[in-house]
Amino acid sequence: MAIKPLAIHGSEDVNLAGLTLDSRAVKQDYLFAATRGASTDGHLFIDKAIELGASVILCEEVVSMNDAVTYVVVENAAEALGLLASEYFDNPSRNLKLVGVTGTNGKTSVVTMLYQCFMNLGHSCGLLSTIKYSVNGVDTASTHTTPNSVRINELLAEMVDAGCEYAFMEVSSHALHQNRTAGLEFAGAVFTNITHDHLDYHTDFKEYLYTKKRLFDGLTPDAFALVNKDDKNGATMVQNTKATKYTYSLKSVSDFKTRVIESDFDGMLLDIRGVEVWLRLVGNFNAYNVLAVYGVAFLLGKEHLDIVTALSAINSVDGRFQNIKEAGITAIVDYAHTPDALQNVVDTINAIRTTNEQLITVVGCGGDRDREKRPVMARIACEASTRVILTSDNPRSEDADAIIAEMMEGVEPKNFKKVLKITNREEAIKTAISLSNTGDIILVAGKGHETYQEINGVRHPFDDKEILTKNLKLIKE
Repeated sequence: MAIKPLAIHGSEDVNLAGLTLDSRAVKQDYLFAATRGASTDGHLFIDKAIELGASVILCEEVVSMNDAVTYVVVENAAEALGLLASEYFDNPSRNLKLVGVTGTNGKTSVVTMLYQCFMNLGHSCGLLSTIKYSVNGVDTASTHTTPNSVRINELLAEMVDAGCEYAFMEVSSHALHQNRTAGLEFAGAVFTNITHDHLDYHTDFKEYLYTKKRLFDGLTPDAFALVNKDDKNGATMVQNTKATKYTYSLKSVSDFKTRVIESDFDGMLLDIRGVEVWLRLVGNFNAYNVLAVYGVAFLLGKEHLDIVTALSAINSVDGRFQNIKEAGITAIVDYAHTPDALQNVVDTINAIRTTNEQLITVVGCGGDRDREKRPVMARIACEASTRVILTSDNPRSEDADAIIAEMMEGVEPKNFKKVLKITNREEAIKTAISLSNTGDIILVAGKGHETYQEINGVRHPFDDKEILTKNLKLIKE
């Protein structure tokens, strides 16, 4: 057995038909893991799981016993489930070169670019990202940035069966805190950056930081740890790692470094180790992402020129600085939902545009999430933009107008005249278009690739890109 139980009550000779931590998904002869979460305790659903056919209960305490069921008592059910899931699916991470990417911003871009790069290099690959799960080009919509441990191992097993050599996955702080990656063996890990986020979940920034650090603490001596040296917390990430340490940067002396030669809204020219390469990506934040991808590829044994050639064919990531050009207007859709990400995007736009064009920014903040960043997001938008429209994002269970009011607390009086408050996101986007002239730039930030808006527990169809494209085309007609 992959775990060391505190106690086992019942038969140890059990043939399992599956594993789950969701009592609703239990089937005959399943193992049900009673994990404790932030809002629910799986121990409350043990009886339901048994009624549905669970033959094994993985738990941290036994309240009552059923003689027909085996109870495996452990100290941490979530961690034990990860170890059991790896074993149940024949330890798929050992049969892949699995690379995990963590950080506040850039995770999705880096893993997606890694997937594209290695596919361009002719390898069979898998991807686990916020946007989708992919196995050699076959895509499935994702449900979480990092799925639960059973689903992770199921997907990795599919990749092994499909002949994949490499797998690239986002590793969120929630996943690390909840032990979803327990039992996985990583060939390497990447740290992009860390900024103010998820403090609705983590008690403070220090806990958020050290939760991210767990990924590197768990690496083996034959793995690599690649961190962004320009982020002051990069050194903290690798303080206790057993892996070989490497760094990448734009500003500091590091193992992997690049220089942005030129940049516009169509792409940028980089110098990577003496070779110039044009990429269909924009901004310093993407230069960091590309450099992380280059570093991983190099550390996995790929040749310099082969990597650069593969990078040149990479496409932009869905909802990450995506350009829509219609009627002489440039509209940009970006997932920026943290202060640092928004600052990076507006700085990139302002570095390219001249003072002749307006930058009209449409931005909101999600409900039931870190409230401290709301006024900061509004302040950043106002300082960097000609006009700002504060609107709803995914209000979830909160009142959208109340969220906007909290954002307004960050707007200085000198900027009041440039701000509009339009709660309806579609109307906000339409208004931005009506305020724009030929040559102007519209930034719609916060939702990126998402095709829904969550209001009071219901997801309504909503796609920033579709609404922008449809209404920009109306200008021509």
